[in-house]
Amino acid sequence: MVLLSSLSSSSTTLCLLLLLQFYVALSVILLRNHHNNNHNYNNPNHRNPILQGNQTSCSLFIGSWLYDETYPFYQSASCPAVDSQFNCQLYGRPDTEYLKYRWKPANCELPRFNGLEFLLKMKGKTVMFVGDSLGRDQWESLICMISADVPKAQTQMSRLYPISTFKFLDYGVAISYYKAPYLVDIDTVQGKRVLKLDDIRGNANAWHGVDVLSFNTGHWWTHKGPLQGWDNVEAGGTMYEDMDPLMAMEKGLRTWSRWVDANIDRSKTRLFFQGISPTHYNPSEWNVGASTGSCYGETIPVATTPMTSTYPGPDLDQSNVIQKVIREMDNPPFFLDITLLSTMRKDAHPSIYSGDLNSQQRINPNKPDCSHWCLPGLPDTWNQLFYTVLFY
Repeated sequence: MVLLSSLSSSSTTLCLLLLLQFYVALSVILLRNHHNNNHNYNNPNHRNPILQGNQTSCSLFIGSWLYDETYPFYQSASCPAVDSQFNCQLYGRPDTEYLKYRWKPANCELPRFNGLEFLLKMKGKTVMFVGDSLGRDQWESLICMISADVPKAQTQMSRLYPISTFKFLDYGVAISYYKAPYLVDIDTVQGKRVLKLDDIRGNANAWHGVDVLSFNTGHWWTHKGPLQGWDNVEAGGTMYEDMDPLMAMEKGLRTWSRWVDANIDRSKTRLFFQGISPTHYNPSEWNVGASTGSCYGETIPVATTPMTSTYPGPDLDQSNVIQKVIREMDNPPFFLDITLLSTMRKDAHPSIYSGDLNSQQRINPNKPDCSHWCLPGLPDTWNQLFYTVLFY
């Protein structure tokens, strides 16, 4: 204020204002470049992020769900990739409102997904989702979203273990899912499944040369009993019958991070890590005082966000482990922080409307699937955010 009041010359004031505008514009450019991880594909159609609400940055992962009659992007009956596990409409889900919610960041607008644009910008390239069945959920969603915009494209699909691939032959684009729920290797030793926290070479052989890699892990680290994916854990040359899940997860992620830092050329490969996908088995997390129930019967999102930084359960703890490891990497991925926005979608799970359940389970609301997500549904938003970061 002292400086401005001492300026008597209008020309000097004008120069200062122009200089201030220049620095604001420069800040916007730098923030956009940082948001894009200092890398984008060269394309004459490249556009900057839509930042109408706030001309400094776009907080992609903070916002609200708005009802939108133009959604969903596709119908499950018209998509060749949707697993019966995620095909809620086919298996009797009676409501459709959950299909019509659009994610609205607090201070900007997301570009609407365009499947043709995706293929043109990714022509001749490969995309791979690596991780657990939530990665498969997202993989199938992306195939459906693209296919809806190019219904006459020649395609080819193969489902194998551990890798499944969908190809858009006219564009030379391959989109794959590689099953590696822990990211690190599991080997059979003397008839037992051994989770090797220090070894990733077996899985990572398939990741070389991929143009866009998106990783996820989380749910399998906490599985116990018949759902547990291993019999023993090996770390530092020692075999363990059990290990604290968070400790094991961090050790495995550090093995993954070392491999990424040593093997991924960021001038050639875009790298993402997907945040923890929440479950909704405990209604007290979104309905204070509730003692029974699950996601069964839920038809609308959480209107507010009581489950923020204090969200209970393993989701917050696992998210902290992931972000800690990423922060300490030399070559960190872009962190797609979908946990909070997904936490709000208690309505978007298959519940009992899943082909992965038998006929008796499908009439038993006590055994719902509140872990995966219906397609169409929430993973479409994950891919809209993925698309935004990738190209804008």
